[in-house]
Amino acid sequence: MKRQPQRTCMGCNQKKEKKELIRVVKNQKNEISIDRIGKKEGRGAYLCEDKNCLEKLKKSKRLEKLFGRKIEEEIYENLRGVILDK
Repeated sequence: MKRQPQRTCMGCNQKKEKKELIRVVKNQKNEISIDRIGKKEGRGAYLCEDKNCLEKLKKSKRLEKLFGRKIEEEIYENLRGVILDK
């Protein structure tokens, strides 16, 4: 059986299977979006499907540090919506 790739959640720092996490990606045009499929080009960051991890991520500003730019509130709201949909 093939092993699934592991990624680390930016909120809680736990390793989980890639398919269990939400991917946030910054492309070459410096646009940030949510990648539900995991195939978009660009620098990616992963997040658990847990609102506590999202709050930790927002409070620590880890995404801003990783992507080197300010993250709009709209991105966090979209992530919140994705988490609540699951």
